[in-house]
Amino acid sequence: MKTILITGGAGFIGSHVVRLFVNKYPDYKIVNLDKLTYAGNLANLRDIENAPNYIFEKKDICDFDAIKTLFDKYNFDGVIHLAAESHVDRSIKDPFTFARTNIMGTLSLLQAAKEAWKDNTDGKLFYHISTDEVYGSLENGGFFVETTSYDPRSPYSASKASSDHFVRAYHNTYGLPIIVSNCSNNYGPYQFPEKLIPLFINNIRNNKPLPVYGKGENIRDWLYVVDHARAIDLIYHKGKNGETYNIGGFNEWRNIDLIKVMIKVTDKLLGRAEGESEKLITYVSDRAGHDLRYAIDSTKLHKELGWEPSLQFEEGIEKTVHWYLDNQEWLDQVTSGEYQKYYENMYKIKS
Repeated sequence: MKTILITGGAGFIGSHVVRLFVNKYPDYKIVNLDKLTYAGNLANLRDIENAPNYIFEKKDICDFDAIKTLFDKYNFDGVIHLAAESHVDRSIKDPFTFARTNIMGTLSLLQAAKEAWKDNTDGKLFYHISTDEVYGSLENGGFFVETTSYDPRSPYSASKASSDHFVRAYHNTYGLPIIVSNCSNNYGPYQFPEKLIPLFINNIRNNKPLPVYGKGENIRDWLYVVDHARAIDLIYHKGKNGETYNIGGFNEWRNIDLIKVMIKVTDKLLGRAEGESEKLITYVSDRAGHDLRYAIDSTKLHKELGWEPSLQFEEGIEKTVHWYLDNQEWLDQVTSGEYQKYYENMYKIKS
């Protein structure tokens, strides 16, 4: 019997992790902590919200007293920390919010765990979910590995890099049992539609412009979100204390090539002529400090724990497009008026 705190569990990746743990481990008590900001949506978890081993707590991770109270109430055996501000574009416009949530929020959780577990850390674990963006940009080939030096280039990645350092500092200074994982770009159901893939699927469906930064030549490694959740499960249960694990799909795409694949799949599913929606591509000014390429080497995770992605990208993207086209009500609910104002401000395109 374990009681696990999952932070950010109403968000995109977090909801998939909560669902997996609730369904796979009926003897565990899973406590989902989420502030329910714009990207946190309890509708993501309707299928398990009444499960007997699931509890939701609406709290701010930056509220240290509230977090301490939760540790006292539930006596957590572990923390899987996903709560974060995660959109690079937002971080450029509002770096203070990113520093507060990603750095101070993580510090609040670490201190609460340290104080709660000070007498006995046996069987305890603080598992911190990070990003490949902390490593910077790959300009001349190669891959990010666990020992790659940090070189964050945006307020978002700088805040995540700082939180990673705090997690490792609590391990080295206080002996807190920790694991860190760094993952590449995720895609799949329940992703808030400010991110590229759901944004473009929705825009193709509604014949709206597809804003492409620069020439669309930036390269990203993509991983289906369910495979990331599987990796988190495996690392939590079998990973080694103090270690870092990189999680990636060995699945690199230039943005413009990815967009054309999405157009092809979405047009087909909508009964349109193949490539008809390419006319919606609209090139916009490149983002400040836009990293050229991210690519993760997951060899360590594969060799030590046996993990590998389950889906090829073409299969994953078709499942993803299907989901968004079949769940227009969910999209309509999350694309509020406030979000539309942000969209217009960010891309200078009327929605």
